[in-house]
Amino acid sequence: MHDVRRDRTQRHLASLKGAEIAVIGDVMLDRFYWGSVHRISPEAPVPVIDVVKETAHLGGAANVATNLHGLGAIPILCGVVGADASGEQVRVLCHEAGLRSDALTTVAGRPTTTKTRLIGNNQHVARLDYETRDHVAQNAAKAIVERLHEHSNIKGIILEDYDKGLLSPWLIGEVIAIGRARQIPVFVDPKHRHFFDFVGCTVFKPNKKEAADALGMPLSTFDEIEKAGRTLRNTLKCENVLITLGAAGMMLIESDGTMSTVPTRAMSVSDVSGAGDTVIATLSAMMSVGVHVREAAALANIAAGRVVSEPGIVAITASELLAEVID
Repeated sequence: MHDVRRDRTQRHLASLKGAEIAVIGDVMLDRFYWGSVHRISPEAPVPVIDVVKETAHLGGAANVATNLHGLGAIPILCGVVGADASGEQVRVLCHEAGLRSDALTTVAGRPTTTKTRLIGNNQHVARLDYETRDHVAQNAAKAIVERLHEHSNIKGIILEDYDKGLLSPWLIGEVIAIGRARQIPVFVDPKHRHFFDFVGCTVFKPNKKEAADALGMPLSTFDEIEKAGRTLRNTLKCENVLITLGAAGMMLIESDGTMSTVPTRAMSVSDVSGAGDTVIATLSAMMSVGVHVREAAALANIAAGRVVSEPGIVAITASELLAEVID
């Protein structure tokens, strides 16, 4: 994999400053109830959590946007929220994080995707999901396309799919067509339902499990992973495939057929939540300002190693990335 240098990274980050990058995907609200457990409920064999605090964070595509903002880009967050208290909280959190929320569409009758986690004695006890996975109405999907047309200076587009209903075959096709027509790179973080609909994208970034499930083949060895990457690139007619491998790092298949790997850079792992969001954000940010895919993937790997060393879902920043780069 590509070696990275601090002076080059500093120049890349300077070029990224103020660049508009669209993030189109499933926006979520992550709620956490934190507390301590001292007893088991007399009503059922479950722990009783004495709640100490409640926190809320931007999740899903909104967390990708937070990572882009931390790197210095201007994310254009395109998605939907419900006409509910959670939707309002998403907008408030966007404002507090310095993110624009004017490209979010409020859809009446549809709940804001909300994941509520119960944490007792720093252990994840349970999660409550409030959502619908039905596709959004066509008028809401068309509103996303209109947002893209309103922004003439977009340097990159990220399609962030969590199978919560925003991305449909029609919307995926429209966005990739816009990217190709305007020569804007399109980066994809897929999920199972529309895995093979992202034809013609610039970078397709599944994790190993997603690729194995979609292709129906085991990915136990590097030879099998390489075969899967080449199959995906040929099937999707995309330029590059980057398969993330967890503790084993990443494998990249480039447009000219070159294969390269990169080992993980995490010195210690506290929490892997949100690492994929950091990878797609850093990769897309770097490539959107002209960085070669191999160097961009190496920087994305370094960024992911940084965020997993901290508890909770955290986003990378330009200063943190630069500090992690060792010539």
